[in-house]
Amino acid sequence: MVIVMKPTAPQEMIEKIVKKMTSLGCQVHQSQGANYCLLGLVGDTSKINPSQIEANKYVDKLLRVQQPYKLANRLFHPEDTIIDIDGLKIGGGHVAIMAGPCSVESEEQLMTIAHAVKESGAQFLRGGAFKPRTSPYSFQGMGEEGLKLLKKAKEATGMPIVTEVMCQDTFDVVEEYADILQIGARNMQNFPLLKRAGKSQKPILLKRGLSATIEELLMSAEYIMAEGNLNVILCERGIRTFETYTRNTLDISAVPVIKELSHLPIIIDPSHATGKWAMVEPLSKASIAVGADGLIIEVHHQPECALSDGAQSLKPKKFAQLMEAIKKISEI
Repeated sequence: MVIVMKPTAPQEMIEKIVKKMTSLGCQVHQSQGANYCLLGLVGDTSKINPSQIEANKYVDKLLRVQQPYKLANRLFHPEDTIIDIDGLKIGGGHVAIMAGPCSVESEEQLMTIAHAVKESGAQFLRGGAFKPRTSPYSFQGMGEEGLKLLKKAKEATGMPIVTEVMCQDTFDVVEEYADILQIGARNMQNFPLLKRAGKSQKPILLKRGLSATIEELLMSAEYIMAEGNLNVILCERGIRTFETYTRNTLDISAVPVIKELSHLPIIIDPSHATGKWAMVEPLSKASIAVGADGLIIEVHHQPECALSDGAQSLKPKKFAQLMEAIKKISEI
């Protein structure tokens, strides 16, 4: 339920209503704009008498939110959420580019790629220290040593770090090093992990599950937000369909759908969506053109030697060309 206050509503009246709703067992989330004030009610609203609320001369109208997600709903927060990390913005028309290797493999590898993507215009450095792999025999990442190298790369380039957190056991150590904590597609409905992320002070990059609906993605975001962390970035990375030519099927329609339903920023991962480096550029262009708030792209200077996902990684030169194209499209 959302109480829409009139622009003339005095602060004392707003506070009085908030206090009343809280006493009835609801959490109240206030969204204040230049010409509006919204009071979003979360919880059991059965004790609330709608006619009493609407009788208040300072209340414009009462909206019932039918969707199960509340805090992530645009009705609760009409303006786009903009997440600021070290002065770099994600959402609200800002195009954020996250780039780097799938896995941190060595200091030389990471530093080479970090400087290359920084030079081409990337604002954030992505890289996996803990790697969830389909096969238990595949490279699983360097763990905390990888996190230390990411921190070193940040100190050298100034780029904030984006890296994946896989479980509650390693959450604290990843949180210590990372600027953005990524929750991967396979963990999108790991509810204990989502609740732990909700208690973090760090922004969360939440990837859509392999076969998840958009509503399920938003409900996972709701788990994080319900615990107090409102800084959630959604990521469309392709879903599992019957098509086998590409690794996954990129649902590019998810961008305008999310923009309609939610205020949270959404970025695209064209690397995991296709599994083919040659398709990363056209899908990146399409993503920016359709309104995505950014991209997360895998880049490797020697993809043929990469310990994970070399086939979908762009070489630095190709990434530089892509950045030039993206710049032109985003300006339009």
